[in-house]
Amino acid sequence: MLHLLAPLVVVTGLAAFLGAALVDDRVDRALSRVSLRLFGSYTGRNARRRERERARMRAAHVDQTHGRFAARTIFVATALGVVGAVAAVYAVGFVLVVVGVDPPTLARGLFGTLSVTAPSAFRGTSSSVVAFFAGTDSVAQVTPVGLVIVVAVAVATLTLPVAVVGYWGRWLYLDQVAAARANRIDTTLPRTVAFIYALSRSGMPFPKVLETLAANREVYGEAAAEFAVAVRDTNAFGTDIITALEDTARRTPSDGFEEFAENLASVLGSGRALSSFLHEQYERYQKEIADQQQTYLDLLETFAEIYVTVLVAGPLFFITVLVVIGLVISDTLPLIQVVTYMGIPLASIAFIVYINSITDSLRASGWQSDLDVGRERDAVPGHAEALEAVADGGTLDATTAREARNYANLRTYDRTETLRAWVENPKGKLLQRPLVTLYLTIPLSVVWVAVTFDRSVAFTGTLLAVEGFKLYRVFGVVDQPVVEASLIVMGVLSLVYELRKRTYREIENTTPDFLDRMASVNEAGLTVVSSIKRVSQTDLGVLGTELRRAYRDIEWGADVASALRRMANRTQAPMLTRSVALVTNAMGASGDISPVLRIAANETEETRALREERRQQMLTYLVVIYVSFFVFLGIIAALTVSFIPAIESASQSAAFSGDSAVSAGVFAGLENVDTEAYSLLFFHVTLVQGLFSGLIAGQLGEGSVTDGLKHATLLVFVTYVVFQFI
Repeated sequence: MLHLLAPLVVVTGLAAFLGAALVDDRVDRALSRVSLRLFGSYTGRNARRRERERARMRAAHVDQTHGRFAARTIFVATALGVVGAVAAVYAVGFVLVVVGVDPPTLARGLFGTLSVTAPSAFRGTSSSVVAFFAGTDSVAQVTPVGLVIVVAVAVATLTLPVAVVGYWGRWLYLDQVAAARANRIDTTLPRTVAFIYALSRSGMPFPKVLETLAANREVYGEAAAEFAVAVRDTNAFGTDIITALEDTARRTPSDGFEEFAENLASVLGSGRALSSFLHEQYERYQKEIADQQQTYLDLLETFAEIYVTVLVAGPLFFITVLVVIGLVISDTLPLIQVVTYMGIPLASIAFIVYINSITDSLRASGWQSDLDVGRERDAVPGHAEALEAVADGGTLDATTAREARNYANLRTYDRTETLRAWVENPKGKLLQRPLVTLYLTIPLSVVWVAVTFDRSVAFTGTLLAVEGFKLYRVFGVVDQPVVEASLIVMGVLSLVYELRKRTYREIENTTPDFLDRMASVNEAGLTVVSSIKRVSQTDLGVLGTELRRAYRDIEWGADVASALRRMANRTQAPMLTRSVALVTNAMGASGDISPVLRIAANETEETRALREERRQQMLTYLVVIYVSFFVFLGIIAALTVSFIPAIESASQSAAFSGDSAVSAGVFAGLENVDTEAYSLLFFHVTLVQGLFSGLIAGQLGEGSVTDGLKHATLLVFVTYVVFQFI
């Protein structure tokens, strides 16, 4: 029997090899070597196809050569084909065993005629599989040739499609990556153009402008990363800037970036004034941002109406009808359970995903919040070199040993940086990473549910013993602590996230004023240091406090650029981070940075105005969803408080009076309906509706499902309180 499992062992080893290549560099290199050795000669035979594949790889920014990626793709497709072939063989064997052939008989049949007898369990049936192999009640003779044909057909049927899907799937995945990159490039292009325009106004040479932009691609996003490719071609391969821009335009997946790069190359080649061209492009993109926002708001208005009509009013009407039918005619509890536990959640999730996919290309970075800016970490130079210097097996002298200990201490200091940061500033770190609250709230919630449920076990057992087992009675004991625990988890997370968002919003709202005041005092003749001192004394809220800290850094000997960068790292506000990157780089080009500050102030002010306009308009959609949910809650509560007790009372009166006509008429179905189960189900459906209404309210009203967490917490809490008093 062990030899029958050999193909399964081979397939498992192959899958483990492919999986290990994803996490281990040595296995990844081994996979590349094996792929190139086996299939490297097949990757470059068709020149036209090779160029098309290279274009897809460039658009997706794949960090591999074409030969390596193509060979690995063929290897993966072949491996999937082998998996499909083994699965097909095992499937045929399983079918033969099902129809009454044991493995030894099957093995002997490969060298002679195989008798296949339908098992007694299948005799008399019309199973097509059994009839094919063994007839209905007879014994069929399968020759070795026939068995080989059956296995070959099964292998071909499963192997080829799996291999083809695996091969083309990898190339199609590159298209998806390129499309996602194109969207990110389009959304970050306006602020990138503003950066280029501002630095060109400072007097910085244009190649240096692009190098500066490439150095700040973590701040300015995917469009800056695309320009970094042109900078690499210029610095590493000696390509002139015009040719590099034209090549980048041909490789990029973004039509907008392609147009801008081609026009920029044309302007550089024609000798036209670069500043006027960049100013025109800057104004054009600002107008496009406003147009995109209006299109986005129009779409959200439509989506809000669809949600209220289809996912709030629709389920409410359907549930009401089912309840009336269930309480009067026949039990409809299973249908309402399907709507509650499957229909509303799946439809709401699909709605959230659809909105995100439709509006993703319309969210311009100039007005869409982006609070996840990476923090640059300063590395201590020389650690690796020092350790390598003493790793040659020689004897360490006292000085070298002391240096090694010092570097080891520095390494320990670096490893504990995260812990020290949490100890020194727990509030700031918590605001930067709200999800950390889950490490505390989830265990507490689990303990709360366990303790509460343990207190209710005796009551539940007594209730089940007296009234019989009902699943809804168990749920009725468990759902209350689960809801309470969920409120704790969602409430703490949404609170920390909202505090973080409000802090960032306050900083970003005062950033245009900060830049405008800096420009004014700089135009008056003050130096940058004096300008920072003067502006830090004005009322800028949280940003003013951070500016005063930055000025103290300068007083203690830090240069202006380092002090401002540390301020940006402390606040982590995206708009301020971009502005600091612009200002610090402009200071290196000229002492007169007032034009750059004016451009940055205008750009941030327009961004702030667009966000405020968006917030005001989207507040309407937020109110609409709240009103629709409270209507849903009111009707469900009315059904629970008035309708069900009235139906029960009428049924009991009819049964007590002995009116057989009434009992057999309108209220005949009440005898088999569990009204307590309906009441509990009303509670659950309102909880589900409140959860998803809150999440969608945040997505429509504030632009993110995460923003809807606080709304979901509030609606679930209101539902919980209302049903506690019903």
